[in-house]
Amino acid sequence: MNKLKHAISLYAFIFVVWGFYRLLFKLPEVVEELMLKLLVWLVPLYWVLAKEGVSSSAEALKSVGWTNKNIFKSIYLAIGLGVLFAAEGMIINSVKYGGSFNFLQISLSGVALLGALGLSLVTAISEETVFRGFIFSRVWQAMNNEWKANILTSIAWSLVHLPITIFVFKYDPAQIASFLLLTFLFGAASSFVYARTGNIASSVLLHVFWEWPIILFR
Repeated sequence: MNKLKHAISLYAFIFVVWGFYRLLFKLPEVVEELMLKLLVWLVPLYWVLAKEGVSSSAEALKSVGWTNKNIFKSIYLAIGLGVLFAAEGMIINSVKYGGSFNFLQISLSGVALLGALGLSLVTAISEETVFRGFIFSRVWQAMNNEWKANILTSIAWSLVHLPITIFVFKYDPAQIASFLLLTFLFGAASSFVYARTGNIASSVLLHVFWEWPIILFR
């Protein structure tokens, strides 16, 4: 039960602190993903892992899915579902811009493409390590039911994205509902592939497929 308490505490901290950040501040996305997410998401995760009694960095990484096992299965699953979620990412972008994919604003330069890929990879590593590697795995262990844990943590994953829809994107209620539904579906798929592989690389790769179009087409 301690692991479940740790998962709930970490989620509550991220939800409150990240939500207040979205309400009060708006820094460049590169700063948010490379610096703030490290402080608000990953540093508290390291502290919670220490509370669990993890004694080494290698053990800590393994406990949140950073392992070599099932690596090829992880890649195949991520690519297979990734195509669908790349399309979903474009749908989210369409929701954001009221029915337009906003293709006119995309830069096709190699720098822009690599920059979008790099940013989505950094975001994926932070968010998937916390949500699938730690929160989902601990809730699953506590509930002893993969699908109940999946649904519960996918709802929590969606809600953590609620502040940005209100304070940054300024969506109307219909757009918020659509965005959160698509976010929930991605969260459920990410937990699904992680449960099949036990390797967080599957969730990270899937997240990149989902996140990259959102970053790129805006």
